[in-house]
Amino acid sequence: YLAELADAACADALYADAIAALVRIQARGQQYARSLPPYDERLLRFEMSLFPDWLLGRHLSLELSPAESAALAAACDALTANALAQPQVFVHRDYHSRNLMVCPGHNPGILDFQDAVHGALTYDLVSLLRDCYVAWPQERVVRWALEFRSQALAQGLPAGSDEAQFLRWFELMGIQRHLKASGIFARLWHRDGKPGYLPDVPRTLGYIVAACSRHGEFAALGALVSERVLPAMQASLEAAGA
Repeated sequence: YLAELADAACADALYADAIAALVRIQARGQQYARSLPPYDERLLRFEMSLFPDWLLGRHLSLELSPAESAALAAACDALTANALAQPQVFVHRDYHSRNLMVCPGHNPGILDFQDAVHGALTYDLVSLLRDCYVAWPQERVVRWALEFRSQALAQGLPAGSDEAQFLRWFELMGIQRHLKASGIFARLWHRDGKPGYLPDVPRTLGYIVAACSRHGEFAALGALVSERVLPAMQASLEAAGA
């Protein structure tokens, strides 16, 4: 998908197929999903710990103040509660443009199911629409997200009491995923010797800043990322010539 999405005119058709496929996976995979590992509090919190451990500490050498540490901890509490409050479904866990293949007839082909879990309804949708490798305008993302909700409801999936609740689930799930992803990108460099993901970190952090700006209770986290983490990340990329 990523190469095809270089032509923005293809986006609506490609995302329509990916959304329809995701709804089918969730609606038809409910019984199987229960046999998958749970996307539980332990795993959610571990994923978010990658952000301070690998991006802030190991990569950027940033030390948080007590107030910043408290804000991050409070945000992680709220993000964990948000994920656990959602309907639990089959979660692919890496449903994005690099794992979706353009296929004639039965689009998309889907790769990399090995980390699938039983977890939050909106996780894979966030992976798809707030992709770490390609970004779209907010109004377009909301339109696609609500199309997913409409199809999910039609297939009998619980998708929030109203659009506002569903979009809040989606937005906060995105903050959780992007804290995780930015930490993973740093870990891929320092642990695995793969620097190629570092240029994607600013986009990933930008999603956090934007979502926090729309949800006032996350203002402190948004300020931390926008005022300290993003500038430090940009400086590290410039120093590396990236």
